[in-house]
Amino acid sequence: MKLLFLCSQNKRRSLTAEKIFDGFEGHEARSAGTESNARVKVTSGSIGWADIIFCMEKKHLRRIHDKFPDVLRNKKTVCLFIPDEFDFMDRELIEILQSYVREHI
Repeated sequence: MKLLFLCSQNKRRSLTAEKIFDGFEGHEARSAGTESNARVKVTSGSIGWADIIFCMEKKHLRRIHDKFPDVLRNKKTVCLFIPDEFDFMDRELIEILQSYVREHI
């Protein structure tokens, strides 16, 4: 299964998720950001690649629905409701991600 994780700047939350889940039980994972200054910006190609798209906050879900409505048809999207208050690879963030994401994959 191909997993795409999105946050605002692709520096902490989504990048942590990519590192944790890429290769986990055979899954492929990528990450991107929804803002123009993101480390890696989300594209229609990355949306099209994914089987499941995990957004850290509702605003990320809204942004991709506004920008990529056609590509998102028939795509499973999940909002994780994880606020931007964690550092990259933060232990608590890892535990939250593992708990929330596993119920969808």
